[in-house]
Parts: sequence; C-alpha cells; structure tokens
Amino acid sequence: MQTKLPQPTIPDHVPPELVKDFPYIFGMTTKEEPHLEWAPEIHAQGQDIFYAPHAYPGCTPAWVVRRMDHLREIYFDTDTFSSKDFSPYAKLIGENWTNTPVEVDPPNHAKYRKMANPLFTPKAVSTLDDKIRKYAIDYVEAFRHRGECEFMGEFAFEFPIKVFLELMDFPLEHTRKFLEWEYDLLHVSDMGKMAAATRNVVGFLREEIEDRRKNPCDDILSYALQVDVDGAKLNDDELVGFSFNLFIGGLDTVSTNMGLQFTHLARHPEDQEFLRNSPEEIPHGIDELMRAYAAVTTFRTCTRETEFHGVKMMPGDKVMMSTTLAGRDPAEFDNPDDVDFGRRPRHVSFGYGPHTCIGMHLAKREMRIALEEFLGRIPQFSIKPGHQLEYHLGMIQPVTLPLVWDAR
Repeated sequence: MQTKLPQPTIPDHVPPELVKDFPYIFGMTTKEEPHLEWAPEIHAQGQDIFYAPHAYPGCTPAWVVRRMDHLREIYFDTDTFSSKDFSPYAKLIGENWTNTPVEVDPPNHAKYRKMANPLFTPKAVSTLDDKIRKYAIDYVEAFRHRGECEFMGEFAFEFPIKVFLELMDFPLEHTRKFLEWEYDLLHVSDMGKMAAATRNVVGFLREEIEDRRKNPCDDILSYALQVDVDGAKLNDDELVGFSFNLFIGGLDTVSTNMGLQFTHLARHPEDQEFLRNSPEEIPHGIDELMRAYAAVTTFRTCTRETEFHGVKMMPGDKVMMSTTLAGRDPAEFDNPDDVDFGRRPRHVSFGYGPHTCIGMHLAKREMRIALEEFLGRIPQFSIKPGHQLEYHLGMIQPVTLPLVWDAR
C-alpha cells in the first residue's frame, strides 16, 4: 500500500488520544487482508469511536464508528448526521446537483424515494431475470472449457454494467467506457482523475437526458422526466443527481461483492460445495457473505455540536460509516470472523433506516443468478497457485482474481 500521505489538520476539539491511524484509505491498494486481518484488529483495540487522519476521499479526516449499534443510531439521526454531500463528486466539478435520493435528508428524502421505489420493487426487477441470466451464462460459457478465468475482468466487472445498460436503455457498446469511468470514480486517490471521470459521466448523462426529452421510451430516464414529485417535474440538477446515483450504485457494488464472495468460496471448498449442492441456500449465503465481507463505506456530516457516546463532534465533521467494521462487530455477532450460512444475519451492507439501498433487490438478484450459473457450470475452483491477492480500498475489492478448475 502507498504510504506517502498528506499531513492532516486535526481540529482543536479532537483529543490527541482519539487520533489513530486507519488502514482503510480511499484510493489505495493493499496486499494485506482488510476483512480477515484489519477488522478484527480494530475491534480488538476496543476504541468505539476514533479520529482517522486520512479516512475521507482526498485523504482528509473523519470520525470512525466501529460498532454496529452506534452506526444504526447515526443512520436514523438524520438531523445531527446529514447524508448531504457525503461524496465529493459534484463539488469536484463545481456543480450543485446532489446524488438523489441517497444524499437527500428527510423529509425531502421521502418524496424522491417514493418517486424511485416503483422502479426497484422485487416485482419490477424480476422482469430482468431472463436477461440477467443470459448475460451470466454467456460470460461463464466463454471461459468454462479453458479451466481458468480472471474473474474480475472476465465476469465481475462487466456483468453488472450490462444489466445497468439494459435498465437504462443505453447501448451495450458503452460497457468498456463505463468500466474506465467507474474505476476512476471509485478506486483512485487522484482527485484530478476523479473529477475528470465525474465530468465524463455527467456529460454523458446530460446527453442521454436530452435525448429522452426528444425521444421518450420505456426506460428509467424517460420515467424520471415524466414523473411528478410533489406536483412538479424534476429539474435539471435533480435529473443529473438521480441518474448519477444510479450510475454509481448500479455498477461497482455488485462487482465488488461478487469478487469478495468468489474469493471466499475459492478459499473454502466446503462452503462452495454446500452452495453448489444446495442452491436454494444461495440467497442466505449471499447475506452471510455480505456481512462477513462488507465492502461499502459511506459518510455523514455532523450538522451541529453534539456529544456522541462521550465523543465531542462539531459541525462539518465527517463520520465514516464502515459496514466492513460493523459486519465483524463481536458485540453484534457471535464468532464474527466465521462464515456461517445458517446465521441469517441482520447486516447493514445495504445501509439501514431511511437510506437503505433502493437497488438492493436488483443487486441481490444479480449476485444470486451469478452464483447459480457459475456454481452450476464450473466444478470445484480455487485461486490460481502462486497468486497473491491485492485489494482496492475505499470500496474494498480484489484487483484481480484468477480462478482455476479442472476442465476435463
């Protein structure tokens, strides 16, 4: 992992004893194990809340809250801990749109959520089942007879992009371009590259929005242009914020979770075989793997001076919502570092409370179908001998995942 980090500015209200180094640094990579090594070590230190000098994108400080019950409190206290501007994208390019609805606080959040909900109900996303399954089969069949694949590049990255393009009615030839933009949005520490990717995505989305104004069709952008929200149409910033949020949420989250899930299964042939022989358990397996290998970190901004479990926080302080730490909290889960498909966990990997991920039903559907088709077509697989795993941080994700199996 890179070690040259900017000198942080620690505010006066932060006691020196609460300032601690924190290894999960956005845009970095590591060959250590973020879930298997770092999370247990942080919990073992016992500090419930501490101040990390380089936790927020751009290597700036944030409070880290490690306990599940504390995270749940913050998820619900939207007056004190605002979701507004938890990501840097609009500000990076000098614009004022907001990722909608994820960065909108109650009570306004409810109207946008109500607008978007019909698009992502289990019934609505079930209409994509056949196409999702076809994409999964096509990818698996392309490498099944070879006896090996680089799972991230040959399956995990492109598969959810194809589903997103289908949902948005964008041409499939955009797959490679979207993958490049997604990488620079979510996996680099260079804010210039992040800004350039933001401009590219926003420019593309604005062109597509304008096209749907002239040529409406049966897709999400056309729906967003036509729907009434509290008796009014969405304005340009609202349309950009809504579509940008879909871009971010619809691409990398599924890729990331698939990569981590298949890494675990490749390392644990007994779990792999259990799901292969009991495919009806795959949905429960996904929930347990999402708990144990939670990858998503979001942020809140403190809106007023407050004392949270003995820690003074001030307006403007960033608060890190690490689902990675929450998923391995020993106060919440017995033997948190064990994967137990009988656990049926109440994890927060899709968020919690009013901002629970609106696309969770689609994401779980993609992951389930990917596992069904891969396990149903590929025999016992493992990580290629000699390969050392490396992980992106921020959104924790294997950089590459070479898998091998007996193709005879």
